[in-house]
Amino acid sequence: MTNKLVKYISILRGINVGGKRKILMEDLRAMYKALGFSDVITYIQSGNVIFNTSTTNLKELEEKIKDSIAKKFGFDVPVIIRSIEEMQQVVSENPFSNEADFEPKKLYVTFLSEPIDRVYENNILPQEYLPDRFKIMGQHIYVYYAEKISSSKLIQSLFEKQYKVTATTRNWNSVNKLVELAEK
Repeated sequence: MTNKLVKYISILRGINVGGKRKILMEDLRAMYKALGFSDVITYIQSGNVIFNTSTTNLKELEEKIKDSIAKKFGFDVPVIIRSIEEMQQVVSENPFSNEADFEPKKLYVTFLSEPIDRVYENNILPQEYLPDRFKIMGQHIYVYYAEKISSSKLIQSLFEKQYKVTATTRNWNSVNKLVELAEK
């Protein structure tokens, strides 16, 4: 009897950014295959990997990938994993999509390693970052920028510091593309 394969998307934080912590996608795919994962697909150079495995413990998978990256490439990379169903939910629950002036290029999703502890949930006051807006939904923060992400103080490191979590951020186009690739 074989175990059922489950499709996941792993989102690596901080690789191939500014010439640091470089990993070729070909090498990353090979590493995932060596870990026993199948149907491994990478999307762009920022560490988005779609794969199948029979393992269902997400924390175990995250640690396995993180440890393998440290061993193979020599640096620590936080890994956040979502199932295809969770990623589909991220897309379908977009709190900004029904707004009349919605522009997909202004939307980003910050993926959190765990839900925000209630103790920290009021550490960031939304009104202090207007006209940029954000909405926390479970282990995701949707951030809608009035202008560019680069000109905002509402960034991933702020969420990590104030909410005491590990996070990684992707633009709305990448989130949708990952779901599209995973659904094939």
